[in-house]
Amino acid sequence: MKAIVIGGGIGGMSSAIALEKAGIEVEVYEAVREMKPVGAAISIWPNGVKCLNALGMKAALRELGGNMAFMAYHDATTGTPLTRFSLAPLVQQVGEFPYPVARAELQALLIDTFGRERVNFGKRVIQVEQHEHGVIATFSDNSQAHGDLLIGADGTHSVIRDYVLEQRLERRYAGYVNWNGLVTIDESIAPADQWTTFVGDGKRVSLMPVSNNRFYFFFDVPLPKGLPQDRSTLKADLTHYFHGWAAPVQQLIAAINPDTTNRVEIHDIEPFSRFVKGRVALLGDAAHSTTPDIGQGGCAAMEDAIVLAATLAAHSLGIEDALLRYQARRVERVRDLVLKARKRCDVTHARDPAVTAEWYQSLKSETGERVLAGMCETIEGGPLG
Repeated sequence: MKAIVIGGGIGGMSSAIALEKAGIEVEVYEAVREMKPVGAAISIWPNGVKCLNALGMKAALRELGGNMAFMAYHDATTGTPLTRFSLAPLVQQVGEFPYPVARAELQALLIDTFGRERVNFGKRVIQVEQHEHGVIATFSDNSQAHGDLLIGADGTHSVIRDYVLEQRLERRYAGYVNWNGLVTIDESIAPADQWTTFVGDGKRVSLMPVSNNRFYFFFDVPLPKGLPQDRSTLKADLTHYFHGWAAPVQQLIAAINPDTTNRVEIHDIEPFSRFVKGRVALLGDAAHSTTPDIGQGGCAAMEDAIVLAATLAAHSLGIEDALLRYQARRVERVRDLVLKARKRCDVTHARDPAVTAEWYQSLKSETGERVLAGMCETIEGGPLG
Protein backbone atom coordinates (compact mmCIF):
# COMPACT_ATOMS: atom_id res chain seq x y z
CA MET A 1 0.00 0.00 0.00
CA LYS A 2 1.28 3.43 -0.92
CA ALA A 3 0.02 6.71 0.55
CA ILE A 4 0.51 10.15 -0.93
CA VAL A 5 0.57 12.84 1.78
CA ILE A 6 -0.11 16.39 0.61
CA GLY A 7 1.31 18.85 3.12
CA GLY A 8 4.50 18.90 5.18
CA GLY A 9 3.13 20.60 8.29
CA ILE A 10 2.44 19.05 11.69
CA GLY A 11 -0.47 16.93 10.49
CA GLY A 12 1.17 15.84 7.26
CA MET A 13 4.46 14.81 8.82
CA SER A 14 2.79 13.12 11.79
CA SER A 15 0.65 11.09 9.41
CA ALA A 16 3.63 10.22 7.21
CA ILE A 17 5.57 8.91 10.21
CA ALA A 18 2.54 7.04 11.59
CA LEU A 19 1.68 5.44 8.23
CA GLU A 20 5.24 4.31 7.69
CA LYS A 21 5.34 2.76 11.15
CA ALA A 22 2.20 0.87 10.15
CA GLY A 23 4.04 -0.63 7.17
CA ILE A 24 2.62 1.65 4.50
CA GLU A 25 4.85 3.23 1.85
CA VAL A 26 4.66 7.03 2.00
CA GLU A 27 5.51 9.96 -0.26
CA VAL A 28 5.19 13.53 1.07
CA TYR A 29 4.62 16.59 -1.12
CA GLU A 30 4.79 20.14 0.24
CA ALA A 31 3.84 23.28 -1.71
CA VAL A 32 6.52 25.62 -0.36
CA ARG A 33 10.21 25.31 -1.16
CA GLU A 34 11.21 26.05 2.43
CA MET A 35 9.14 25.46 5.57
CA LYS A 36 8.45 28.65 7.51
CA PRO A 37 5.98 27.74 10.26
CA VAL A 38 3.10 30.15 10.85
CA GLY A 39 3.33 31.10 14.51
CA ALA A 40 6.27 31.16 16.89
CA ALA A 41 5.32 28.27 19.14
CA ILE A 42 2.67 25.71 19.98
CA SER A 43 1.38 24.21 23.20
CA ILE A 44 1.39 20.43 22.98
CA TRP A 45 -1.03 19.14 25.60
CA PRO A 46 -0.66 15.57 26.93
CA ASN A 47 -2.96 14.07 24.27
CA GLY A 48 -0.60 15.39 21.60
CA VAL A 49 2.48 14.41 23.64
CA LYS A 50 1.21 10.83 23.81
CA CYS A 51 0.85 10.79 20.03
CA LEU A 52 4.42 11.99 19.52
CA ASN A 53 5.62 9.45 22.11
CA ALA A 54 3.93 6.71 20.06
CA LEU A 55 5.67 8.01 16.93
CA GLY A 56 9.09 7.62 18.56
CA MET A 57 9.83 11.23 19.53
CA LYS A 58 9.47 10.99 23.32
CA ALA A 59 13.02 11.99 24.28
CA ALA A 60 13.42 14.55 21.49
CA LEU A 61 10.19 16.32 22.45
CA ARG A 62 11.35 16.73 26.03
CA GLU A 63 14.45 18.50 24.78
CA LEU A 64 12.27 21.03 22.97
CA GLY A 65 9.65 21.55 25.67
CA GLY A 66 9.50 24.17 28.38
CA ASN A 67 8.81 23.41 32.04
CA MET A 68 5.23 24.62 32.50
CA ALA A 69 4.54 23.64 36.11
CA PHE A 70 2.03 26.34 37.07
CA MET A 71 -0.77 28.38 35.53
CA ALA A 72 -1.75 31.91 36.61
CA TYR A 73 -4.09 34.74 35.62
CA HIS A 74 -3.33 38.36 36.47
CA ASP A 75 -5.40 41.53 36.41
CA ALA A 76 -4.60 43.64 33.37
CA THR A 77 -4.00 46.98 35.04
CA THR A 78 -2.81 46.19 38.57
CA GLY A 79 -0.89 43.05 37.62
CA THR A 80 -2.10 41.35 40.81
CA PRO A 81 -2.69 37.58 40.59
CA LEU A 82 -6.33 36.56 40.19
CA THR A 83 -5.45 32.87 40.59
CA ARG A 84 -2.41 30.60 40.50
CA PHE A 85 -2.33 26.81 40.67
CA SER A 86 -0.11 23.83 39.94
CA LEU A 87 -0.55 21.68 36.82
CA ALA A 88 0.66 18.64 38.79
CA PRO A 89 -2.91 17.30 39.33
CA LEU A 90 -3.42 17.34 35.56
CA VAL A 91 -0.20 15.41 34.98
CA GLN A 92 -1.13 12.94 37.70
CA GLN A 93 -4.56 12.29 36.19
CA VAL A 94 -3.65 12.04 32.50
CA GLY A 95 -0.18 10.54 32.88
CA GLU A 96 1.86 12.98 30.82
CA PHE A 97 3.22 16.53 30.90
CA PRO A 98 2.24 19.43 28.62
CA TYR A 99 5.09 20.85 26.54
CA PRO A 100 5.09 24.31 24.95
CA VAL A 101 7.61 24.18 22.08
CA ALA A 102 8.93 26.51 19.39
CA ARG A 103 6.95 25.65 16.28
CA ALA A 104 9.94 25.73 13.92
CA GLU A 105 11.78 23.27 16.16
CA LEU A 106 8.81 20.89 16.31
CA GLN A 107 8.44 21.14 12.53
CA ALA A 108 12.13 20.34 12.06
CA LEU A 109 11.86 17.37 14.45
CA LEU A 110 8.96 15.90 12.49
CA ILE A 111 10.61 16.40 9.10
CA ASP A 112 13.94 15.02 10.26
CA THR A 113 12.28 12.01 11.91
CA PHE A 114 10.66 11.14 8.58
CA GLY A 115 13.71 12.13 6.54
CA ARG A 116 14.15 15.66 5.24
CA GLU A 117 15.69 14.44 1.99
CA ARG A 118 12.55 12.42 1.30
CA VAL A 119 10.12 15.36 1.45
CA ASN A 120 9.26 16.71 -2.00
CA PHE A 121 9.27 20.49 -1.52
CA GLY A 122 7.98 23.00 -4.08
CA LYS A 123 5.14 20.69 -5.14
CA ARG A 124 1.81 22.56 -5.14
CA VAL A 125 -1.12 20.28 -5.91
CA ILE A 126 -3.61 21.58 -8.47
CA GLN A 127 -5.71 18.49 -9.20
CA VAL A 128 -6.68 15.19 -7.62
CA GLU A 129 -8.18 12.24 -9.47
CA GLN A 130 -9.00 8.73 -8.38
CA HIS A 131 -10.02 5.49 -10.00
CA GLU A 132 -10.90 1.98 -8.87
CA HIS A 133 -7.35 1.10 -7.89
CA GLY A 134 -5.67 4.34 -6.90
CA VAL A 135 -5.23 8.10 -6.87
CA ILE A 136 -3.32 10.63 -8.97
CA ALA A 137 -2.12 14.02 -7.72
CA THR A 138 -1.09 16.60 -10.32
CA PHE A 139 1.19 19.48 -9.32
CA SER A 140 1.68 22.98 -10.70
CA ASP A 141 4.85 21.89 -12.52
CA ASN A 142 2.76 19.25 -14.36
CA SER A 143 4.44 16.37 -12.53
CA GLN A 144 2.25 13.68 -11.00
CA ALA A 145 2.25 11.30 -8.03
CA HIS A 146 0.45 7.96 -8.05
CA GLY A 147 -0.64 5.98 -4.99
CA ASP A 148 -3.32 3.80 -3.43
CA LEU A 149 -4.66 6.59 -1.23
CA LEU A 150 -4.13 10.29 -0.67
CA ILE A 151 -4.08 12.25 2.59
CA GLY A 152 -4.99 15.93 2.33
CA ALA A 153 -3.02 17.61 5.11
CA ASP A 154 -2.66 20.88 3.21
CA GLY A 155 -3.86 23.22 5.92
CA THR A 156 -6.68 25.68 6.49
CA HIS A 157 -6.65 26.82 2.82
CA SER A 158 -6.83 23.19 1.65
CA VAL A 159 -7.20 22.41 -2.04
CA ILE A 160 -7.95 18.78 -1.17
CA ARG A 161 -10.87 19.86 1.03
CA ASP A 162 -12.50 21.53 -1.99
CA TYR A 163 -12.18 18.20 -3.85
CA VAL A 164 -13.58 16.09 -1.00
CA LEU A 165 -16.52 18.40 -0.24
CA GLU A 166 -17.09 19.42 -3.87
CA GLN A 167 -17.41 23.02 -2.68
CA ARG A 168 -15.26 25.73 -1.15
CA LEU A 169 -15.88 26.62 2.49
CA GLU A 170 -15.36 30.15 3.72
CA ARG A 171 -13.26 30.68 6.81
CA ARG A 172 -14.98 32.48 9.71
CA TYR A 173 -13.19 35.44 11.31
CA ALA A 174 -13.11 34.82 15.07
CA GLY A 175 -13.01 38.53 15.87
CA TYR A 176 -9.48 39.09 17.11
CA VAL A 177 -5.89 39.61 16.03
CA ASN A 178 -3.01 37.70 17.63
CA TRP A 179 0.62 38.84 17.81
CA ASN A 180 3.10 36.12 18.81
CA GLY A 181 6.82 35.50 19.07
CA LEU A 182 9.72 34.43 21.29
CA VAL A 183 11.74 36.42 23.84
CA THR A 184 14.41 35.58 26.40
CA ILE A 185 12.91 34.63 29.75
CA ASP A 186 12.84 37.54 32.20
CA GLU A 187 11.45 36.63 35.63
CA SER A 188 10.57 40.25 36.31
CA ILE A 189 7.91 39.76 33.62
CA ALA A 190 6.76 36.25 34.63
CA PRO A 191 8.08 33.13 36.40
CA ALA A 192 10.13 30.82 34.19
CA ASP A 193 8.04 27.72 35.04
CA GLN A 194 4.56 29.19 34.62
CA TRP A 195 1.93 29.86 31.98
CA THR A 196 1.13 33.47 32.84
CA THR A 197 -1.82 35.38 31.39
CA PHE A 198 -2.92 38.99 31.92
CA VAL A 199 -6.61 39.62 31.13
CA GLY A 200 -8.86 42.67 30.79
CA ASP A 201 -11.17 44.45 28.33
CA GLY A 202 -11.53 41.30 26.22
CA LYS A 203 -7.78 41.32 25.57
CA ARG A 204 -5.04 39.06 26.88
CA VAL A 205 -1.28 38.84 27.10
CA SER A 206 0.19 35.42 27.68
CA LEU A 207 3.63 33.86 28.21
CA MET A 208 4.67 30.19 28.17
CA PRO A 209 8.19 28.79 28.74
CA VAL A 210 9.84 26.88 25.89
CA SER A 211 13.35 25.42 25.69
CA ASN A 212 16.61 27.41 25.66
CA ASN A 213 15.50 30.01 28.20
CA ARG A 214 12.73 31.52 26.07
CA PHE A 215 9.15 32.63 26.57
CA TYR A 216 6.56 32.12 23.87
CA PHE A 217 4.39 35.24 24.07
CA PHE A 218 1.13 36.28 22.50
CA PHE A 219 -1.11 39.34 22.57
CA ASP A 220 -4.82 39.14 21.63
CA VAL A 221 -6.90 42.19 20.69
CA PRO A 222 -10.50 42.16 19.39
CA LEU A 223 -10.32 44.17 16.15
CA PRO A 224 -12.11 44.49 12.80
CA LYS A 225 -10.84 42.22 10.06
CA GLY A 226 -8.51 43.59 7.38
CA LEU A 227 -6.74 46.40 9.21
CA PRO A 228 -3.36 47.30 7.67
CA GLN A 229 -0.26 45.90 9.34
CA ASP A 230 3.18 47.45 9.48
CA ARG A 231 6.14 46.00 11.38
CA SER A 232 7.59 49.48 11.81
CA THR A 233 4.62 50.45 13.99
CA LEU A 234 4.18 47.10 15.75
CA LYS A 235 5.49 48.19 19.16
CA ALA A 236 3.59 51.47 18.96
CA ASP A 237 0.41 49.58 18.05
CA LEU A 238 0.76 47.22 21.02
CA THR A 239 1.62 50.11 23.34
CA HIS A 240 -1.60 51.80 22.21
CA TYR A 241 -3.77 48.70 22.58
CA PHE A 242 -2.34 47.91 26.02
CA HIS A 243 -2.10 51.46 27.37
CA GLY A 244 -2.50 51.41 31.14
CA TRP A 245 -1.76 47.71 31.49
CA ALA A 246 0.57 46.43 34.21
CA ALA A 247 4.35 46.97 34.19
CA PRO A 248 5.22 43.38 33.11
CA VAL A 249 3.12 43.84 29.96
CA GLN A 250 4.95 47.07 29.16
CA GLN A 251 8.29 45.32 29.75
CA LEU A 252 7.27 42.55 27.38
CA ILE A 253 6.33 45.02 24.65
CA ALA A 254 9.70 46.73 25.08
CA ALA A 255 11.51 43.38 24.82
CA ILE A 256 9.96 41.99 21.63
CA ASN A 257 11.60 42.09 18.22
CA PRO A 258 9.11 43.37 15.60
CA ASP A 259 11.02 41.57 12.82
CA THR A 260 10.34 38.16 14.38
CA THR A 261 6.86 38.86 15.73
CA ASN A 262 3.91 37.39 13.81
CA ARG A 263 0.56 39.13 13.36
CA VAL A 264 -2.35 36.81 12.56
CA GLU A 265 -6.06 37.41 12.09
CA ILE A 266 -7.66 34.40 13.79
CA HIS A 267 -10.16 32.27 11.87
CA ASP A 268 -11.86 28.92 12.07
CA ILE A 269 -14.15 26.91 9.78
CA GLU A 270 -17.64 25.70 10.65
CA PRO A 271 -17.33 21.97 11.53
CA PHE A 272 -18.36 19.53 8.81
CA SER A 273 -18.80 15.77 8.74
CA ARG A 274 -17.27 14.59 5.47
CA PHE A 275 -13.55 13.92 5.70
CA VAL A 276 -13.38 11.20 3.07
CA LYS A 277 -14.13 10.80 -0.62
CA GLY A 278 -13.24 7.32 -1.82
CA ARG A 279 -9.49 6.92 -1.42
CA VAL A 280 -8.90 10.55 -0.37
CA ALA A 281 -9.02 11.65 3.29
CA LEU A 282 -8.62 15.01 5.03
CA LEU A 283 -6.44 15.45 8.10
CA GLY A 284 -5.46 18.29 10.44
CA ASP A 285 -6.49 21.87 9.63
CA ALA A 286 -7.82 20.74 6.26
CA ALA A 287 -10.47 18.75 8.16
CA HIS A 288 -11.02 20.89 11.25
CA SER A 289 -9.55 24.38 11.20
CA THR A 290 -9.88 25.85 14.70
CA THR A 291 -8.94 28.90 16.72
CA PRO A 292 -5.96 28.42 19.08
CA ASP A 293 -7.98 29.21 22.22
CA ILE A 294 -7.70 25.76 23.83
CA GLY A 295 -4.35 24.88 22.23
CA GLN A 296 -5.66 21.77 20.48
CA GLY A 297 -5.20 22.43 16.75
CA GLY A 298 -1.83 20.71 16.42
CA CYS A 299 -2.74 18.04 18.96
CA ALA A 300 -5.89 17.15 17.00
CA ALA A 301 -3.80 16.71 13.83
CA MET A 302 -1.46 14.35 15.70
CA GLU A 303 -4.49 12.40 16.94
CA ASP A 304 -5.76 12.15 13.34
CA ALA A 305 -2.43 10.65 12.30
CA ILE A 306 -2.50 7.99 15.02
CA VAL A 307 -6.11 7.00 14.28
CA LEU A 308 -5.60 7.01 10.50
CA ALA A 309 -2.58 4.71 10.62
CA ALA A 310 -4.15 2.36 13.17
CA THR A 311 -7.36 2.11 11.18
CA LEU A 312 -5.60 1.37 7.89
CA ALA A 313 -3.41 -1.24 9.58
CA ALA A 314 -6.24 -2.97 11.45
CA HIS A 315 -8.99 -3.29 8.85
CA SER A 316 -9.01 -5.69 5.91
CA LEU A 317 -12.13 -4.62 4.01
CA GLY A 318 -10.23 -2.26 1.77
CA ILE A 319 -8.86 1.26 1.80
CA GLU A 320 -12.17 3.03 1.25
CA ASP A 321 -13.78 1.16 4.14
CA ALA A 322 -10.83 1.90 6.44
CA LEU A 323 -10.92 5.62 5.59
CA LEU A 324 -14.63 5.79 6.38
CA ARG A 325 -13.89 4.19 9.75
CA TYR A 326 -11.20 6.82 10.32
CA GLN A 327 -13.79 9.47 9.52
CA ALA A 328 -16.30 7.93 11.93
CA ARG A 329 -13.75 7.95 14.76
CA ARG A 330 -12.70 11.57 14.23
CA VAL A 331 -15.69 13.70 13.18
CA GLU A 332 -17.37 14.13 16.57
CA ARG A 333 -14.08 14.42 18.45
CA VAL A 334 -12.78 17.28 16.34
CA ARG A 335 -16.18 18.99 16.11
CA ASP A 336 -16.14 19.11 19.89
CA LEU A 337 -12.65 20.63 19.93
CA VAL A 338 -13.50 23.31 17.34
CA LEU A 339 -16.66 24.34 19.21
CA LYS A 340 -14.95 24.28 22.61
CA ALA A 341 -12.25 26.56 21.22
CA ARG A 342 -14.87 28.87 19.72
CA LYS A 343 -16.74 29.07 23.04
CA ARG A 344 -13.51 29.80 24.92
CA CYS A 345 -12.60 32.39 22.27
CA ASP A 346 -15.89 34.24 22.73
CA VAL A 347 -15.56 34.37 26.52
CA THR A 348 -11.91 35.44 26.44
CA HIS A 349 -12.43 38.15 23.82
CA ALA A 350 -15.66 39.67 25.19
CA ARG A 351 -18.12 38.77 22.47
CA ASP A 352 -20.62 39.31 25.31
CA PRO A 353 -18.90 41.73 27.74
CA ALA A 354 -21.13 40.70 30.64
CA VAL A 355 -20.12 37.03 30.28
CA THR A 356 -16.45 37.99 30.13
CA ALA A 357 -16.75 40.23 33.19
CA GLU A 358 -18.33 37.31 35.04
CA TRP A 359 -15.38 35.11 34.01
CA TYR A 360 -12.87 37.66 35.29
CA GLN A 361 -14.72 37.72 38.61
CA SER A 362 -14.79 33.91 38.82
CA LEU A 363 -11.01 33.74 38.39
CA LYS A 364 -10.60 35.38 41.81
CA SER A 365 -12.05 32.27 43.46
CA GLU A 366 -10.63 29.72 41.01
CA THR A 367 -8.61 27.02 42.82
CA GLY A 368 -7.64 25.23 39.60
CA GLU A 369 -10.03 22.31 40.00
CA ARG A 370 -12.58 23.57 37.48
CA VAL A 371 -9.99 24.64 34.88
CA LEU A 372 -8.00 21.41 35.19
CA ALA A 373 -11.14 19.26 35.05
CA GLY A 374 -12.01 20.81 31.70
CA MET A 375 -8.48 20.28 30.42
CA CYS A 376 -8.45 16.65 31.57
CA GLU A 377 -11.76 15.95 29.84
CA THR A 378 -10.38 17.32 26.58
CA ILE A 379 -7.08 15.44 26.90
CA GLU A 380 -8.62 12.10 27.88
CA GLY A 381 -10.98 12.25 24.90
CA GLY A 382 -7.98 11.59 22.64
CA PRO A 383 -7.29 8.17 21.08
CA LEU A 384 -4.52 7.29 23.58
CA GLY A 385 -6.48 8.21 26.70
